Amino acid sequence: MNIKEIMDIASFAGEILLSSGAEIYRVEDTITRICNCYGVDCECFVMPTGFSLTVRNKNGDVLSNVKRIKNRSVDLHRVEMVNTFSRKLLNERASYKEAMEELNRIKNMPYFSYSLQIISSGFVALGFTKLFGGNVFDSLVAFIISMGIFYAKDKIQKYGFFQFLEFFISGLIAGVLSILIGKMVPNVNIDKVIIGSIMTLVPGVAITNGIKDALYGDFISSFSRLIEASFIAIAIGLGVGVSLIIQLSWV
Repeated sequence: MNIKEIMDIASFAGEILLSSGAEIYRVEDTITRICNCYGVDCECFVMPTGFSLTVRNKNGDVLSNVKRIKNRSVDLHRVEMVNTFSRKLLNERASYKEAMEELNRIKNMPYFSYSLQIISSGFVALGFTKLFGGNVFDSLVAFIISMGIFYAKDKIQKYGFFQFLEFFISGLIAGVLSILIGKMVPNVNIDKVIIGSIMTLVPGVAITNGIKDALYGDFISSFSRLIEASFIAIAIGLGVGVSLIIQLSWV
């Protein structure tokens, strides 16, 4: 196997990890481990939005590969699968074709069904609403609203709007629906419903990964993730705030 093929395998694995929300140190470690498994020393520099990989061949020539990551999400299952793949290479070195087929399988593996994702988001809202002091009826209302938010956000995302607009509109929907239901149905704690229904939007994994990156010394990546998470939280808050302002104008 030549060096270019080894770089392709390592870069593909890094791309899957970074686009699935993996920590910076994990991406660097996986890329380095894969190259070392094939007897190649490498240097890689990873940022939340991309990475570069540099190796030196037997002739002393330097080869570099730069990958830009545009679409990012949170998929811890894919992260775990790539980790397992890279560790298997230590005991069983795969050919280029086998490795790329396995990585393609991981990248294109079926995710949880869409209906299951929607229902799961509803249960998240239900649990948090109850945790924050809401009653059973508040939890059921948040359950329904959260499913609507998940559906709306998914549809907005397909139109290619920038990320913060998606969260702003999602927060706005959460606030407006909570207020409307509160107006129509008595004894609904609007504040509890809003808090519970937006919990599926809160960037908890991004905040956690930002802190972990800082602990591992990747301060630039850490600040980048934390700032991104902060802007997402601000966008959600602005959406809810606008809905509350609209409510005041109705009174």
